[in-house]
Amino acid sequence: MIKRKQVEQRIHVALERSRVVALLGPRQCGKTTMARIIAQSLTPATFFDLENRIDLHKLANPMMVLGDLKGYVILDEIQRQPELFADLRVLADRDPLPARFLILGSASPDIIRGCSESLAGRVEFVFMSGFDLSETLPEFWKSLWWRGGFPPAFLAGSDADARAWQDNFIRTFLERDLRGMGINILPLALHRLWQMQAHYHAQLFNASELGRALAESYMTVKRHTDVLSGAFLMRQLPPWRENIGKRQVKSPKLYIRDSGLLHALLQIPNRDALLGHPKVGASWEGFALEQVLRLTGDQNAFFWATQSGAELDLFLIHQGNRIGVEFKFSETPGITRSMREAIKTLQLEHLYIVHPGSETYPLDENISGLSILHLDSILP
Repeated sequence: MIKRKQVEQRIHVALERSRVVALLGPRQCGKTTMARIIAQSLTPATFFDLENRIDLHKLANPMMVLGDLKGYVILDEIQRQPELFADLRVLADRDPLPARFLILGSASPDIIRGCSESLAGRVEFVFMSGFDLSETLPEFWKSLWWRGGFPPAFLAGSDADARAWQDNFIRTFLERDLRGMGINILPLALHRLWQMQAHYHAQLFNASELGRALAESYMTVKRHTDVLSGAFLMRQLPPWRENIGKRQVKSPKLYIRDSGLLHALLQIPNRDALLGHPKVGASWEGFALEQVLRLTGDQNAFFWATQSGAELDLFLIHQGNRIGVEFKFSETPGITRSMREAIKTLQLEHLYIVHPGSETYPLDENISGLSILHLDSILP
């Protein structure tokens, strides 16, 4: 079992200072396992699984049941009972406070909306994804890149077993999980869009172009993309907009957040085929980008591009520092004119070129080639 001490520590810190903590992330990323580990270290702690009929029956009168509990109360799959948010507001406002609440969920828009409307000022969000390099250890980056970070895929006995799990995850998410989130979209329509988006991975989001290819409207494509993003399966990386006297790109970039799911959606059969696939560079970019954002957070993360062709894969404002990151699937990446323009225009303190080699080295005064093994060097 891979221990996830950083996530565990973030949850403990949040529970100490907040009345309600919401642990959010995609299905099957390990939230329930983490919550049960947390429960073992808290005394007393009561766990409710809202997918379990017995627990649902217990909560038929939530104010009476939850109001009598002390210590810590954990509610898994909270999005299945959104009416509980109003009850939690009342319970969290008690003084003195007999119990703190940890709620888990997979559909961020509904949960964030419910928390914002009912639990404003009372809730702290902790986000959780699949495994990252700090958990699997950097030397296993090739397996993490190919299989992705979902625990059942990464820990599978073989690559074939991992792919079987990914295919089943895609099917069950489309056919069952969406309905459980209260989202009524035809599975076939969303599957076609998801596969098409895999081919647009690491490219600008053009809803009109995707709509023409799928014979769907612009608004339908945008709405369905937001559904996938809200379930933590897609990332829409926003562009950086600043009055810098240049015509800038205004559309977000699309990424399948888990590289293993990307490879499954692209139907790439094995690791060797990935290395010769036209999307290998885009796959590397998305994988390495997610690993960087696990270190820095994504609240101040953007890409930058101008209509004249200058671009930067990732622009970060971290602790007041302006950092640029490029992702190149080459062990000997070079400096481009676009990089120098990004440094000058965005006033970057440093620009890193993340590559799959084992060495980290300076390329210029404020440009470094950064090995995937040494990503923590990005943090100032």
